[in-house]
Amino acid sequence: MSKTVLITGASKGFGRAWAEAFLAKGYNVAATARNVETLNDLKEKYGDSVLSLTLDVNKREESLAVAQKVQQHFGSIDILINNAGYALTGAIEETNEQEARAQFETNFFGTLWLTQAVLPIMRGQKSGHIIQVSSILGLATLPTMGLYNASKFALEGLSETLAAEVKEFGIHVTLVEPNGYASNIWHTGINTQSNPVYDDLKKAFSEAETSFGSVEATAPALIKLAETENPPLRLLLGKVALPFVKQNYEQRLKVWEEWNEVSVEAHG
Repeated sequence: MSKTVLITGASKGFGRAWAEAFLAKGYNVAATARNVETLNDLKEKYGDSVLSLTLDVNKREESLAVAQKVQQHFGSIDILINNAGYALTGAIEETNEQEARAQFETNFFGTLWLTQAVLPIMRGQKSGHIIQVSSILGLATLPTMGLYNASKFALEGLSETLAAEVKEFGIHVTLVEPNGYASNIWHTGINTQSNPVYDDLKKAFSEAETSFGSVEATAPALIKLAETENPPLRLLLGKVALPFVKQNYEQRLKVWEEWNEVSVEAHG
């Protein structure tokens, strides 16, 4: 019996590339998008192996309904890939309340709702793999990405905790942490108001040398991750990821060690 993968945000970017890769490997794929018409070509090519479903991840009731539909249609949900998300760009001071809440509604709460929806199903199966699409910006930050950074840091804490809670049920959790990729995620959330005091910072950041990865090149890594018996809690994607995170953590450790005497004294 073919395994079933549920992928959110499957109309483009990572979600689209991964949906096609799993289908090509013989998996059943439940692909969600706000506009399911964007998935018609997958349905035409792969037929009954594809179940396309409308989903706004911000709506908890829709996530619960989608999980039930997938289980009823394919009989199981073996892998959940929480991929839907976007990047809000702009300085923290520039971000209004609506923008800040919307960023967390999608990137954090949207992931939480679908995770909660599949957990009873996976517990019943005594197996499952939840793959949360985070970012290297959930481990270290960049300026003018404050709310996006924060949403991914929150996802990291949620998912690491989840992994410890569901291990005994045979459920694995993996945080996938890509570096920058040539994806439309960077063009979907820009602050509506700009404060000129941050113009120089934004200019320097935009002009910095950046090596963006190819979205399609990540597909074999996701297949390997899904087919590994003991998947890791975290998987970095891209050649920039490890050096960036390693440098950041080395700097953190250096400062913590320099201040350790103060830290110990504060214990009492």
